Amino acid sequence: MNRICLSLPTNRACPATITAIHREAAYAAEHFGADVQLLILDSCDDATRAEHARVTAALPQTPNVTVHHLDERRQRAFLRRVIARAGLPEPDRTLGLLLPPGVSYGSCTDRAFLLATALGCDSVHRRDSDSTYQLLVGKPVFPVHHELPWLGSPAAQASASVTRTDLAPAHTERPVSMAGASFIGELSVDIADIRLRDEAVYHDVVGLWAPADASPEDRRRLVEESFTGAGTAPFTGDDSTLTLVDPMRVDMCNIAFHHDVYERIPLPPATDTIGSDYFLIHLVHDATLPGILHNRHIENFYTPERRTDAGFLAYQTRFVKFLLSMLYFHHVYDRMAAEGAGLLDDRQHVRADRIVEFLRESTALDRAANGWRLDRVDTAYRKLGGRYEEFAEQLAGRREQLLAEACRDIEDFALLIEAWPHLVEAAGHEGW
Repeated sequence: MNRICLSLPTNRACPATITAIHREAAYAAEHFGADVQLLILDSCDDATRAEHARVTAALPQTPNVTVHHLDERRQRAFLRRVIARAGLPEPDRTLGLLLPPGVSYGSCTDRAFLLATALGCDSVHRRDSDSTYQLLVGKPVFPVHHELPWLGSPAAQASASVTRTDLAPAHTERPVSMAGASFIGELSVDIADIRLRDEAVYHDVVGLWAPADASPEDRRRLVEESFTGAGTAPFTGDDSTLTLVDPMRVDMCNIAFHHDVYERIPLPPATDTIGSDYFLIHLVHDATLPGILHNRHIENFYTPERRTDAGFLAYQTRFVKFLLSMLYFHHVYDRMAAEGAGLLDDRQHVRADRIVEFLRESTALDRAANGWRLDRVDTAYRKLGGRYEEFAEQLAGRREQLLAEACRDIEDFALLIEAWPHLVEAAGHEGW
């Protein structure tokens, strides 16, 4: 029986999402014979977590579905055991990378990867708490329908089960390593208000995540595509492609990875940085590992706390840190794309040493490009006025700190990759 981890990391109230994702777990068990480990990683406050516990306890008993609702205390205890078993030289630093005090989109998924390994899972399927499933004739449209059963199988075997295949012959014997779709609804990044206020400012700011040498036309196309997902058209029927999946066509709220990917490379542990959890999507594509791109898109929505002053400040900070991270990641992505299948060893596994090398190369880049990005954000936000101008004032006071953090985040990622095989092995022995 195929054992999978259906994972929901959350730091916000999401009782309805917990109920809905349990239904997807039941669907996977019933339709594919999967043994589903439903993993809820809960970083909420005490009251919210208690409500989640009540909802979880009330879920119906379902054959071949096991629910794990873990608060940060239990997650930390598990990580301490794994880190101790791994015998790493800086256990407290490693723990801080995997469970930092701030919000880290990559770290929460890394914890899911290690727990999935401890649970003996073949794959991890991630959903988010600020999204929901589309409906077709009153029934939810579950992405797991396309994520199972081909993950880990040679692409040639999956070809008959998809709408079309778009793979070079050299890629068809490689394993299906990822399956994913995108989202419909609101922008994945909460910056639509900027576009409403000033289209030109929106273009300037969003264009900052393009490579510094991007042409005006490439930058314009990137802005038009960025954070829009699959648009707004609802699901009407299945469509799937076996291909090297374009990272711009999938989202981390709607993704599944085979264990041969995440047991070799983790996600970046950067804190307060949106997009820090997208690295593996790029890696799978650039390493020429096949994936399934489907159209069972998740429906994205915004939660109320983003509209508060504190929520606004936190989210804009995460957005700016994302822009700064791209100085380094564009370099790494370019190196990965040039390497192509050379990123794989003779067992079709990603070579972690090459990724570490590219990351460490990137830390020597001139930070002037990021200084330019901060200058452009400052100018743009002051044009918008109001709390955008107030945010620009705070940003100016943190300029050197942010520049240093962006580089240190890359150094931390390289360190975590080097520790990762020891952590994965330890998690497998530790069990749950």
